[in-house]
Amino acid sequence: MTSHSTLSRRFAATFLLASAVLFSGFASADATSPTESDDDSLRVLIITSGCCHDYDFQAKAIQMAATKAGVDAQWTVVNDGGKGTQAEIDFYSDENWAKPFDVVIHNECFAATTNPDYIRQITKAHHAGVPAVVIHCAVHTYRDAEIDDWREFLGVTSRRHDHQSHYPVKVVAKDHPVMREYPAAHVSAKDELYIIEKVWPNTTVLATSKSERDGKSHPVIWTNQYGDARVYGTTYGHSTETFQDDVFLANLVRGMLWAAGRVE
Repeated sequence: MTSHSTLSRRFAATFLLASAVLFSGFASADATSPTESDDDSLRVLIITSGCCHDYDFQAKAIQMAATKAGVDAQWTVVNDGGKGTQAEIDFYSDENWAKPFDVVIHNECFAATTNPDYIRQITKAHHAGVPAVVIHCAVHTYRDAEIDDWREFLGVTSRRHDHQSHYPVKVVAKDHPVMREYPAAHVSAKDELYIIEKVWPNTTVLATSKSERDGKSHPVIWTNQYGDARVYGTTYGHSTETFQDDVFLANLVRGMLWAAGRVE
């Protein structure tokens, strides 16, 4: 998809090689375009990069988990912006950046990016109805911005996290479609617990974990209604261990399907 791909040549080559050798059947941004397909496959965009995580591995793990769950999907991966905390990704400069996709997975980590016009170029597409998945550091992305648009889109506000540990996950909405297959006594892989300052009015908390420092519970899985868009979110997703956790990955895929209206 030439008009929408901002993959660097280096990343594209790496991703295609790794996909060919290890993950046969997955699509990169330069493979079959979502706009070229008229079948019922799910058209998924992954926006990823920034500080602190192994984004190549995480993107591949998400695709593997979807394949394991039997999801027929076309994948576009945009890994752009470098490894710092501040970037404005060229992909978003097209006002129709989200139009070809059924759901967008935000797994970027740019806390120090504060440009209101840039942020609103992203959020307005979702407010108009493009479903989303937000993972871990996407919750701290645009953390330094003065406007609340991104935080309202997320459904939660967070600016810091506790230490890494194995946190018990308490399901608080077991009948929600996203949580129906979630085990009752799951403990997270080693991960960070995000401190949630605010839960926005259209957010439904699905699961919580307790801080080992003060015993307070914080949402770790939730859904949000942002304008016309469904949003699924999780604060977990820091470590490689988390992206090897079958429970985490299965819930992530189920959240993606729910956001896209494929699970009710």
